[in-house]
Amino acid sequence: METVLDAQLTQAPGSGGPQRHTAWLTTINPDGSPHVRPVGVIAHDGAWYFTSGFATRKSRNLARDHRCVVSVATDPFDLILEGTAERVVDVSELADVAAAFVRSGWPAQVDGDALTAEYSAPSAGPPPWHVYRARPSTVFALGTSEPFGATKFQLD
Repeated sequence: METVLDAQLTQAPGSGGPQRHTAWLTTINPDGSPHVRPVGVIAHDGAWYFTSGFATRKSRNLARDHRCVVSVATDPFDLILEGTAERVVDVSELADVAAAFVRSGWPAQVDGDALTAEYSAPSAGPPPWHVYRARPSTVFALGTSEPFGATKFQLD
């Protein structure tokens, strides 16, 4: 499981299960209902990072309540990370994360306390984009191939 958590998950067709990797972020709306959107995730220094525009619902939700879930289908198991997401404002950490995004093919650069680039996913909203570090407290791995099964890891 740690190998998958530390790996870069591409969006390329045929690169994951089912057929590609899409990370899904679930945040909590003010009324307590879930809000689910796809996000681009980068693994860096043992953590998962994603971006979101200042005015997006997911950014507003995380500013109010840091609890979230990130899920992704991989091969040979699906992952569900329950925990929190914290906005990254440290310039050194932002530079490291931007460099990791660049190595993965997204031309991000630090712009103050956020990132900018020529483009991003439509769900990220307009630039600049906040950077968030996902901090899982519980990880579930659900087998998608033999021997199947499920495993729960507590990280706190």
